[in-house]
Amino acid sequence: MFGPKRNSPALCPLCYSFDVETIEQLSSPPLARRLGDTVHVSPLLRKVCQLSGCTDDRVGEWLLKCAVGRGARHYERDFSGDLPPDNADLSNEELAVALCLGQHPYNSAFIRAAAQLLSSPRTDAARLARLAVMERVEPVLLHIANTAARFTPEAEPWAFLRRHLPQRLPCPPDALPHWSRFVSQTGVTSFGGGLDIKWLRRHEPAG
Repeated sequence: MFGPKRNSPALCPLCYSFDVETIEQLSSPPLARRLGDTVHVSPLLRKVCQLSGCTDDRVGEWLLKCAVGRGARHYERDFSGDLPPDNADLSNEELAVALCLGQHPYNSAFIRAAAQLLSSPRTDAARLARLAVMERVEPVLLHIANTAARFTPEAEPWAFLRRHLPQRLPCPPDALPHWSRFVSQTGVTSFGGGLDIKWLRRHEPAG
């Protein structure tokens, strides 16, 4: 229906506990260059490094760990024990945008975890849109938003982003994760109607 599933991107040698689609991160070019964009100086990345105490080569792993802890549970894994704890001074919107920054070597799991973390009615869509423009991640978030439209067209914040976020830069084909990486596929339905495909939403805390 949405075209053949392409091969998963290669992974990064830094994080040995990552699954097979995230290794070889260090040998990958920055995400911005993969998109045909320039790498800019990010105030958000500077804030993240200050809050976490992580160096540039570990901050992505820390962000992913925090996203999992905040509800992107599909990407749960064993993280390095010496990673600092989460910091509540970083909002969910900032955390997700930081995972999508063009400075990171391309890592599919960062983008997909950002998508699940943001897939919640509690996300401040207007704030997210402002951050996306400031941090030049519009192409990534619009790719996620357009993919979400196929499965959950009314869901926020994606509907808001499709209406309000400018298309600053078109994405090259195959530059970002395939639609199948943002959903769960649980086999045939009870009615024999084929795969049961569901958009991955954030796991909200109880209560």
